[in-house]
Amino acid sequence: MTAYDVAVLGSFMKDLVASAERRPLPGETLHGTGFAEFLGGKGVNQAVAAARMGASTAIVGTVGADRYGDEFLALLADHGVHTGRVLRHPRLGTGVGLPVVLPDGSNSIIIVSRANAAISTAQVEAAADVLTRCRVLSVQLELPVEASRTALRMAKAAGATTIFNPAPAGPVDAGLADVVDILVPNEVEAAELTGQSCDDEDALPRIARRLADEWDLQGCVITLGSRGVYLLDRSAGQEHRIGGHDVATIDTVGAGDAFCGSLAASIAAGASLLEAVELANAAGALSTTVSGAAASAPARTDALALLTRAAFPA
Repeated sequence: MTAYDVAVLGSFMKDLVASAERRPLPGETLHGTGFAEFLGGKGVNQAVAAARMGASTAIVGTVGADRYGDEFLALLADHGVHTGRVLRHPRLGTGVGLPVVLPDGSNSIIIVSRANAAISTAQVEAAADVLTRCRVLSVQLELPVEASRTALRMAKAAGATTIFNPAPAGPVDAGLADVVDILVPNEVEAAELTGQSCDDEDALPRIARRLADEWDLQGCVITLGSRGVYLLDRSAGQEHRIGGHDVATIDTVGAGDAFCGSLAASIAAGASLLEAVELANAAGALSTTVSGAAASAPARTDALALLTRAAFPA
């Protein structure tokens, strides 16, 4: 029997965010324009985003036995996210992220995994009550790849739809290809996987088809930031170029995670892939209008309202 709409295997990162007019040069000390602390990490962000979209959600991961770990568990409890399979490491602290945000909202991030890196295959297998009883599993690349592969294999074998967000960009283990249903790279990650730039609009269909063929995917969803999304839905035999939304962007941290969490929630609710991507595109756009990572994920009603405004402009 299904216990959760969405399960997330992922990371916990306490974000210590500096704002600056530009990135510092090598060897340079640069005065910032602001500082803030947020709870983030791709796993937490996606779990909160799914919950805010109305999905019953569980997360599997590892935090430290520290103040940051306490903050994460409180945040997830506030959103009704099940944390029974979140372990607390007795020695390694909770992961931290160090984003630098520029005036246009763009960001660069250094992450230090800490307790996230300690998750084991045994811990993942012990979470079978979550991973094999969900409708959709979402996984990213901020955890050891063997743990990710094990979770994807378990969920797929149990009949769940598996979503893989290959972020942050980097080499991807070829063994993941046979356990992923929907691949969701951004333009940087798609270029990393294929060696082809997404800057050229004409190249997007070729890139999506190549990834779909190499990974034997049901769907490939390439997120393009403010430019929107390219969707290849092999199950429906369709391709779609979906434009971006005109919003007042102040911070893009967590936008991709808001997209992925919303996507997972909509698919779990029975939406078509196109419908799910359209709503996720709105959720990702709205998240850029709020500072922070997990805190920026919008409610389902707000994402639907943005879609309505886009379809029927004043």
